[in-house]
Amino acid sequence: MIRAQSARWLVALGNRFVAAVMSEGSLKRKEPNGEPGEGAGKRRHKKRKAAGDGDRHVPPPVKRKVGVSFGDEHFRETETYLENGLRKVRPYYFDFETYCKGRWVGKSLLEVFGKEFRAEPLEYYEQAAQAGRLRLNEETVRDLNVVLKNNDFLRNTVHRHEPPVTAEPLRILAENDEMVVIDKPSSLPVHPCGRFRHNTVIFILGKEYNLKGLHTIHRLDRMTSGVLMFAKTLEVSKKIDEQVRQRQLEKEYVCRVCGEFPKEEVTCEEPIFVVSYKIGVCRVDPKGKPCKTVFQRLSYNGKSSVVKCFPYTGRTHQIRVHLQYLGHPIVNDPIYNTEAWGPNRGKGGEINRTDEDLLRALVDVHKSKQSLDILDISEEDLQPIMENAGLKSSTEPVQKEASEPADPQPKDEAQECKLTENVTNSSQDTDSSAACRITEESSQGSRDSLCGECRIVRADPSPKDLVMYLHALRYKGAEFDFSSDMPDWAQENCQEN
Repeated sequence: MIRAQSARWLVALGNRFVAAVMSEGSLKRKEPNGEPGEGAGKRRHKKRKAAGDGDRHVPPPVKRKVGVSFGDEHFRETETYLENGLRKVRPYYFDFETYCKGRWVGKSLLEVFGKEFRAEPLEYYEQAAQAGRLRLNEETVRDLNVVLKNNDFLRNTVHRHEPPVTAEPLRILAENDEMVVIDKPSSLPVHPCGRFRHNTVIFILGKEYNLKGLHTIHRLDRMTSGVLMFAKTLEVSKKIDEQVRQRQLEKEYVCRVCGEFPKEEVTCEEPIFVVSYKIGVCRVDPKGKPCKTVFQRLSYNGKSSVVKCFPYTGRTHQIRVHLQYLGHPIVNDPIYNTEAWGPNRGKGGEINRTDEDLLRALVDVHKSKQSLDILDISEEDLQPIMENAGLKSSTEPVQKEASEPADPQPKDEAQECKLTENVTNSSQDTDSSAACRITEESSQGSRDSLCGECRIVRADPSPKDLVMYLHALRYKGAEFDFSSDMPDWAQENCQEN
């Protein structure tokens, strides 16, 4: 009896719930005049349509490949050549791609370009749209008032210029079925980053040595030379990465520092704090991460010392920051041996300025020397720093106009609307109507009507200015031991300029 009553009670409760839901769904909002209004769902739908492109179809996202891999289609984008001791890249057309970020949904392309991609004025993006260089879901978009929706896929084609690097060749130290080990020259990035793509270790190995699909085991700063290891398989990469995490990898560096370094062994365990991840500037600070470096002097020539360095941890710029703290910065370190750090150049952690002031001072130093490219700094990254620190809006070095006249255009398309964060670099061709298809003429470095960089004649850096006196001399693991020759500047009788 009790069970039957419970069952009837549950049925009645369910019926009342369904009726309530149906009743609420049929309710009409009363307008001020007493007439029934539209449901909230319809109002939201109308609002979306009023915002523009409510009916525009957005295809489902395409699953991206895990990891980064480059092949022949990427290597054919352009050519490299040697000139005056430098490796140079001919300007080329290139696509930056990204899916619509969540914060962009409901905003127009014009709003997004104006707020987030300020490397160029809005006039540039309007001209690029009219030239067919902006694509939305693989369709040319010429109206920047189009409202972005979730899963929209953006493609932006730019005329790209890469900074030169030293012409010193890569040297293969060892190669087997599991690994490739090279001696990396200074100034050469390991991966495509910022303005560098073809002038990188990965592209040179793939393009000139037919070594493709390599896995990075460890990295060296762009200005650091020396032993650099790659795994040929993911399994090998994971195995050595585990050795790194377990502190089983022995690392040995050599550098030339200012002044007479102590004869006795020196251990520095000062914590290192990252001042700016984008620019890559660190300093000693109690709130930084713990680390340890041991130093041993090899020689002293009356002006500078050659020092061996044994980093027991792998913090960003660890050797360089610890040497600066000890009062013996690397002789030609473009970040940690400049007057931006004050009269003592950061010795003992004494800076006496805010992080913001420090970054502004570093920018000023390299603007005055026309050497921003030596730092891993793009003009796009500098924009918020300049605004916060009250710097001028232009970071271009002193320049002279090319002899061939051109219409006024924005300055540096290589930093154009990098649809960044989870950017996917692509060399895919657009359709035949696209104005910026890669052609034989463009691959030889022809001028581009929208590219401000094409109208700037820059003085080449001296090859010696692209070398920093820090070299990874040896890497030793459980099953390997790789080392390179001592660099010329580390010889005992070397006298630097």
